Amino acid sequence: MADERVQALKEPIDVAEYLFKRLHEVGVRSVHGVPGDYNLIALDYLPGCDLKWVGSVNELNAAYAADGYARVSKISALITTFGVGELSAINGIAGAYSEHIPVVHIVGCPSTISQRDGMLLHHTLGNGDFNVFANMSAPISCEVAKLNHPAEIAAQIDHALQTCWLRSRPIYIMLPTDMVQVKVEGARLATPIDMAEPENDVEAEDFVVSEVLKNLKAAKNPIILVDACAIRHRVVDEVHELVEKTKLPVFVTPMGKGAINEDHPNYGGVYAGDGSHPAQAKELVESTDLLLTVGAMKSDFNTAGFSYRTSQLNSIDFHSDHCVVRYSTYPGVSMRGVLRKVIDQVDPSELSAQPSPVVQNEVEENTDNSEVITQKWFWPRVGEFLIEKDVIITETGTANFGIWDTRFPAGVTALSQVLWGSIGWSVGAAQGAALAAKDLGNGRRTILFVGDGSFQLTAQEVSTMIRHKLNPIIFVICNEGFTIERFIHGMEAEYNDINEWKYKDIVDVFGGAETSKKFQVKTKTELNELLADTDFQAAQSLQFVELYMPKEDAPRALVLTAEASARNNAKLH
Repeated sequence: MADERVQALKEPIDVAEYLFKRLHEVGVRSVHGVPGDYNLIALDYLPGCDLKWVGSVNELNAAYAADGYARVSKISALITTFGVGELSAINGIAGAYSEHIPVVHIVGCPSTISQRDGMLLHHTLGNGDFNVFANMSAPISCEVAKLNHPAEIAAQIDHALQTCWLRSRPIYIMLPTDMVQVKVEGARLATPIDMAEPENDVEAEDFVVSEVLKNLKAAKNPIILVDACAIRHRVVDEVHELVEKTKLPVFVTPMGKGAINEDHPNYGGVYAGDGSHPAQAKELVESTDLLLTVGAMKSDFNTAGFSYRTSQLNSIDFHSDHCVVRYSTYPGVSMRGVLRKVIDQVDPSELSAQPSPVVQNEVEENTDNSEVITQKWFWPRVGEFLIEKDVIITETGTANFGIWDTRFPAGVTALSQVLWGSIGWSVGAAQGAALAAKDLGNGRRTILFVGDGSFQLTAQEVSTMIRHKLNPIIFVICNEGFTIERFIHGMEAEYNDINEWKYKDIVDVFGGAETSKKFQVKTKTELNELLADTDFQAAQSLQFVELYMPKEDAPRALVLTAEASARNNAKLH
């Protein structure tokens, strides 16, 4: 029967080759992961499909790196082995699911025969259940594809990749060892996977558009607020067109940083309730009589501890799978089609557009007579160092909150994990982001800001950066431990302390002594001199900076959010 099936194929091709050629088609150029005996034969197919194997130091870091790669290149792939490998990666995949990042997670697993016979194999729980790990991953995957039946595999792969892209979330592909070299129909590859979003029901879409236009025309001071899912679901171009045509003031949330060109005259800063910057952003957004939100994710850290003071009665919310006009929800009406028609139909002369606040890097305003590098001085100063199209990665903690006060040049891509908030994510993500920028060949600088506590969790990924000749600029903020935890609870508690490392020496330990540069910075003068250095600015090699700040200093937004988090944690039923 198998021979007859293969003979019926027009262009027989091995399953692994089919899968990897489809990955290349959708934009993947480098594949992260860790080798294991259940995926080794599949890995042999990567070079022939023009895919580069990255090889991280562990699966968790590889998952973080795949997350960062997808945020820059739009989609990524991760290969792990059954059980031990995939479970090591599952935290990183959960973060990608939480934050709407399309990652293709391929798990090499025991053969279909071994599964059928319930064999007592390594990397299993010893109970004959070969679906237990896929079941664990199912709630954090928008598609689970078990490639067990040759006649179905090609269609399964195509559908899974399409789902990954359209829903912008991870998928899980289970690849048994005996399916890797099974033949499937290669002629399908001549037809690219259809990645176009399904169109909205015209009648429902037109009704929502009419409601949006009616409310816009009646509003006295309408405002646009852009959040993370505008980036994740790829409507940034539409948002820019809407701003350009309407001339309405536009603000971003912390998770939306980078979605809007901050050089645009209508850009008004970061709105995060009490953590807003500049300060007048809070007043303007909360006093509006019509707030258009695009891709909102109103999490605690994204709102400075739920400190929003906006009314749903004055809001229109655009989402990837529904829209909300005041208190009316329209399921199945996705934002792209609505935004496109609003742009085409809105009459700017009928709108009342208020001026936006001026956003600047407030360096002089936060300069004191001390040489000590403070958080309030550092983050605006970083804004003066950045250039157009930089890729910026900020770790959960001081960096995530400090960057709110940094005004970006045009075209900056900002990576943060505000919702999932897994400590150490940023180091792996920086590797993935730098690799994606290299694969795209656009010469963008990749700059990582990570605290010393977070860095200790995933420091090994610097080894992968060195191995692949990546050139990130890494700022490790040395302030003696877990600052965000200190401000939530336990300023002097031992559990928020860490062992002091010789951080910059890690570069040498991981083999980068000859190819990388290291710096130790303890004063404002030293930092100003480093940031002004043309070689440092050029970022032609990996550059590692030990940057020292006071232990009990934190960005203002972090302090506000930590206080709110402590209150929430202490609430009783």
